[in-house]
Parts: sequence; C-alpha cells; structure tokens
Amino acid sequence: YDIPHTRVQRVSLDNAGDAEQVQKFQFTFAKLMEDYQVTHVFIKGRALKGKFAGGPIGFKLEAAIQLISDLSVEVLSASFIKKELAKSQVDIDFRDTGLKQFQEQAFSTVFAHLESL
Repeated sequence: YDIPHTRVQRVSLDNAGDAEQVQKFQFTFAKLMEDYQVTHVFIKGRALKGKFAGGPIGFKLEAAIQLISDLSVEVLSASFIKKELAKSQVDIDFRDTGLKQFQEQAFSTVFAHLESL
C-alpha cells in the first residue's frame, strides 16, 4: 500500500458550520480530491444517537462530501470495518505509516475497504 503525502492534512470548518463555511469546505475538499485524482471517498459511519453519536457539524461535512458530483462516496459501518480488519492477512502498525493520530480512523476505514476487495 502506498500512502502519498499531500499538501493538506486536514480540512475543517472555521465556524459553527453556517452555509458559507460549508460551501467553502466543500469547494476546498473537492479541489483537494481533484488535485490528487481521487475518485472514491470512504467515510466511517457514525451512530445517529447515543454516547458515540456524531455531532451536527460532522453530519454537515459528510453531506457536503456526498454532494460533490465527481466523487463516489461510500459510508462504511463500524461493524464492517471491524470485521475486515480482524480477518486481514496484512498486519500494519499504524505508527509505521507516518500519519498523524487524528488520521488513524480514516486510515482504518480505507484499509478495511481495500482488504474487502
């Protein structure tokens, strides 16, 4: 597996998620995907309610990503990710990837998808 270095490690909202900020996020994210020729995005699904429920800003970001026309977006359930990682024949120590700690969930989500192929 190849983990390319990108010019941007994190794209986020500057504000409480008003419409202008969400559009700015969507444009920035779409441009980043276009620049690196990314055609598929995988998002780890989050609980809708309960202790680990996602917040409203996170759901806005997911919707903004899903509405990018040139991007194929798939939401993977936590149970799918857990199952695929458990049966994987490849053992990757996240610390050896060179990624930041906040990127671990994204890495695990994509790795689980690749292992399911």
